[in-house]
Parts: sequence; structure tokens; C-alpha cells
Amino acid sequence: MRTPGLRDGGVARALRWPPRGRHADVLLAVGCLLLSTSSVLVAEKDDRGLMPAAGWAMLVIACWALYFRRRYPVAVAAVTLVACGLYYPLTEPDGLLIITFAIALYTAAAEGHLAVAVVLAGLALAATAYGNSGDASHIEDAAGFLLVGWFVAVIAIGGVVRNRRAYLREAEERARVAERGRDLEARRRAIEERLRIARELHDVLGHNISLINVQATAALHGLRREPERAEDALTAIKQASKDTLREMRATLGVLRQVDEAAPVTPPPGLARLDELTDGIAAAGLTIRTEVEGEPRTLPAETDLAAYRIVQEALTNVARHSNATAAAVRIRYTESDVVVHVEDDGDTAAAGASQDGSGIRGMRDRARALGGDLDAGPRPGGGGFTVRARLPA
Repeated sequence: MRTPGLRDGGVARALRWPPRGRHADVLLAVGCLLLSTSSVLVAEKDDRGLMPAAGWAMLVIACWALYFRRRYPVAVAAVTLVACGLYYPLTEPDGLLIITFAIALYTAAAEGHLAVAVVLAGLALAATAYGNSGDASHIEDAAGFLLVGWFVAVIAIGGVVRNRRAYLREAEERARVAERGRDLEARRRAIEERLRIARELHDVLGHNISLINVQATAALHGLRREPERAEDALTAIKQASKDTLREMRATLGVLRQVDEAAPVTPPPGLARLDELTDGIAAAGLTIRTEVEGEPRTLPAETDLAAYRIVQEALTNVARHSNATAAAVRIRYTESDVVVHVEDDGDTAAAGASQDGSGIRGMRDRARALGGDLDAGPRPGGGGFTVRARLPA
């Protein structure tokens, strides 16, 4: 059988101190009732008089109204004002019932009803001044000033509490917004990293596997007729597979464990352009490389993107056209580096891959760095051209 409250933290909430919510309101109402009653009993003992039943009714109503002060702050303030207004003129001896009205004024101000609290306090002071207008006692005048200070203090404290609560709510909301922003930023970075790794793997595998396929085909055709060419093709396959493993390890290095050694292979870049073109030339494609301008060190992202664009463009030439020659031109300008790759193959065959993932990947690389890429048939026909501009 399930014990109510134990698993739900009911005992802990019941024993929590200081109490909050309804428990605090009950204790406040009972405390005010006991305080007011004790003050009346002391006054009755000293004056040897008894307070009428109407006075006790007003006392109970005003104290019990404090239980509802959070839900109905304005109504409770009005009820306690009316109760005090009837209690003091009609009962003798009086007590400390005015404290209930002070608490109600504080609650109204703390809940945002500052103007209402000021108006009710003004009415109470006006009624008090009117009731004491015929009494010239200096003691009564002093009591009136004390009452004014008391009302001003409780309303001011209520306003301060109201502002503090609003500030804390705003701070909590800012913290929640900041936390959501950090989560979204972390998710965005994770997505971008996955896309980067996927793009790198596509370029590495697409390029090297295509070369292996071309060389394997050449080896099969020349195995009997020209064994020496078959040996060259197999050597190229071995080197291409080795390069594939090396670049895959470097690409997936971001996923390694903390205690795993970092790869020592230098990252791909234009400095390794000769290795790239030599590997493709082994497949029977004549490649001419031209460099214009003064070569210089590029940002890592730009250097890698330029290398991958050349790699993907030459891979497309080897896979989708019957080209025999290709030209790679790298032009350094003051603010950009321009990559230009063209071939003399079949325009229709090369253009068949224009909307494939390879072209899209090259274009995405260029746009991610703030550059652009154009790919299409050569203006004069007979070949395909890829031109990329990357900021340097």
C-alpha cells in the first residue's frame, strides 16, 4: 500500500521552514488573530470592560481575510479597511487590528496594485484624521504621524518586493534563453561538423576509389597484352588505397579518443597538388598545372577547400568523360585565390554529373568560405570547366 505524501515529498514540504504559500497564509492569519485577541484581553483586564460581539466579528473577519491576500489582494485590503473602520469607532477597548490592514496594504503593493494601496491608505488616514479632529491631544497627533509613516513604509516595502520579483523573473528568463541559445549553438556546430566530415569522406572516397577503379580496369585489360602496364596500374592501385586510408584517418581524427595520438600526416592543401595530379596522371590522363601570381600561405580552410575542389573536378574528369588531357590553373590575387580546372572530354558525359553531389559539394565548400563556384561546358564546346573563387 502506498503511503500518501512520502514518495511525493509531502513530509518534507510539511516540515519546510519557513513555510510558504497557503501554509504561510494560515499561520499569518492565526498569528494576527492571536495577537489582536491578546491585546484586547489585556485591555479588557486593565479597563474592566468587555468588547461587544460586533467587535469580535470584525476581528475574526479581518484576520481570516489575510488567508486570501495572495489571490485577492485588492479585495482583502478593502475588507480589512472596512473591518478596521467599523472596529475602532464602535468597540471599546480596542486592539491591534490595524496590523491586518497594514499587511493587506503591503500585499497589494507587492502584487502590483500600488495605486490601489496608496488610495486605500489615504482613505484610512483621512478617516483617522476625521475621527480625531475633536481631540487636541499631542499624543493623538503623534500617533497619527506614526500611522502615516507605517503606511508609507509598508507600501514602499511592497513596491520594492514587487520590483525584486520582477527582476528575478527577468533574470531567470534570460538564463533560460541563454541556455536554449547555447543548446542550439552546440546542436548547430555538431550538425556542421557532421556535414564537414561527410563532405571530406565523400571527396576522399570518391576520388581514390575512382582512381582504383580506373587502374583496376586498365590492369585487367593489359594483364595479358602488356604486363608491364598492368604492373604500373597495380602499383597505382596500391598507392591510391594507401592514400585513401591515410586521408580517412586524418578526416576521422576528430572522432578519436582523448588519449589517442593525433595523426602526423600533413593536411591536404595546394602544397600537395603535385601528388594529386601525379596520382591521376597514372590513370592515363595528361594534366598540366599552371600557377599565376606569387604563391603564399593560405588560411587552412581555404587551402583545404582549394585542394578538394581540384580533387573533385579531376575525379569527375576521370569518371564521367573520355578526356585525355586536363589543365589546372591556380591564380593568386591580392584578396582571392582562383581555381580553374578544364578538360577536353565529352561535354555531354561530363555535364551529366553537373547536378550530382560532387558539384554541389564543391559549390557548398566555396560558399561556406564566402566565395563562389561555376561549373559547366566550355564556351567553345568540347570539354568541361570548373572555376572557383575563394577568399584568401
